[in-house]
Amino acid sequence: MQNMKMLKQMQQVQNRMAKVQAELEQELTEASAGGGAVKAVVNGQQRVISLTVDPDVAGDIEMLQDLVVAAMNEALDRSREVAAARMQSVAAGLGLPPGLI
Repeated sequence: MQNMKMLKQMQQVQNRMAKVQAELEQELTEASAGGGAVKAVVNGQQRVISLTVDPDVAGDIEMLQDLVVAAMNEALDRSREVAAARMQSVAAGLGLPPGLI
């Protein structure tokens, strides 16, 4: 009986995880650097959706490279935080101990 309950819980976890992963694909996170000169948008699966560069900074390649890296890293960090929170909610909703998922 206990095994059936555990199996059912694991199936619920798998279903919720699949749903959350699908939702994360649609969840967009934006970050900018250089006062908005470079903007990066990533989804909850850490895929780059877009990168926008103000033409005024395009002439200074070193600064542009630094701004792109900064914007991308910030957007990816924010996206990871959103994904971690969503996955944590899967475990919390099922009453499973933290760190199990």
